Amino acid sequence: MIRPQFFIDELGKYGINFFAGVPDSLLKNICAYIQDHLDEKHNVITANEGGALGLATGYHLATGKIPVVYMQNSGEGNIINPLASLTDKEVYNIPVLLLIGWRGRPGVHDEPQHIKQGKVTTSLLDTMNIKYDILSKNEDTAQQQINKAVDFMTTTNEIYALIIEKDTFDIYQLQNIEKNNLTMSREDAIKAVTASLAPKDIIVSTTGMISRELFEARVVWNQGHERDFLTVGSMGHASQIALGIALEKPDRRVWCFDGDGAVIMHMGSLAIIGNKSPENLVHVVFNNGAHDSVGGQPTVGLKIDLPTIAKAVGYKTVMTVDNETQLANILRDIKMKPCPAFIEIKVKKGNRKDLGRPTTTPIENKTALMDFLNK
Repeated sequence: MIRPQFFIDELGKYGINFFAGVPDSLLKNICAYIQDHLDEKHNVITANEGGALGLATGYHLATGKIPVVYMQNSGEGNIINPLASLTDKEVYNIPVLLLIGWRGRPGVHDEPQHIKQGKVTTSLLDTMNIKYDILSKNEDTAQQQINKAVDFMTTTNEIYALIIEKDTFDIYQLQNIEKNNLTMSREDAIKAVTASLAPKDIIVSTTGMISRELFEARVVWNQGHERDFLTVGSMGHASQIALGIALEKPDRRVWCFDGDGAVIMHMGSLAIIGNKSPENLVHVVFNNGAHDSVGGQPTVGLKIDLPTIAKAVGYKTVMTVDNETQLANILRDIKMKPCPAFIEIKVKKGNRKDLGRPTTTPIENKTALMDFLNK
């Protein structure tokens, strides 16, 4: 495996010391090292991958230097537009080094949401005419690949990608951890909200730990999963799925279980919910200020005022809580409040180490929910 320090030092030899992107589980060791060893000016965790490429472009325009954008391969979807219409050699011809975590690589077991993206990771780059290498796990070979990439970008001003497989980077534990003094766990908060729901209510839960914790709560309670849509992929879009259901099923109360990173990734969705003003949608954001599913890298979730943003774009009820007593009071009263409603639940970071994953397939999940909605 490659030592994170070795990789960053090698890039530094070429004056490459600016990083932006969205953390990924396959990149968590290198992202943790960057977080600990670069200041906030030189490592920006962005709202989404397209935004990261825009930020990198601005950095290059100001400095003439090559920036790095890191992402999971799922982020290729978010970044295609600026790759084609901003940095491409036929538009502004901006050199950026992409680090892409290869989830769902063919032949390597992974979760269902990564299978398709894994199959098309390299073909998307081919279609975009982006040169790439699969980064070697041998440091000598990796050194040669970095030199090749930098030489190409310096000569052509074009994008170059390094694709990162599982276990490419050696283990590095994040030291610069942003702590909060919150005491309520996300899992307990999810259980409290779910237990308060009416029998006909449904939940659309976001990517990552939230869907996993909701699934396990149903298992513990010996309940089925037909009332929950587990959005295991497409980070940031759970609220719009919930909106689509709410508009078509006005007799059902729809709850969106969201995360701070997901909300920030596509924050414009809040404005659409506020404008459409569904009278049966409750948007719950479990905010711990971190990308918990991919290594605990920080978000700006606890540094901004999400409830005020929700109120400004048209949510009729806006609440925020940070302890079990407040949460219990809100859940008792929410049925009498006008919707759309926005509830921010501030929770501590972390999750159980033995937390499982959904054992039903996405197709089974979809079919069960649709049957439940049509009863």
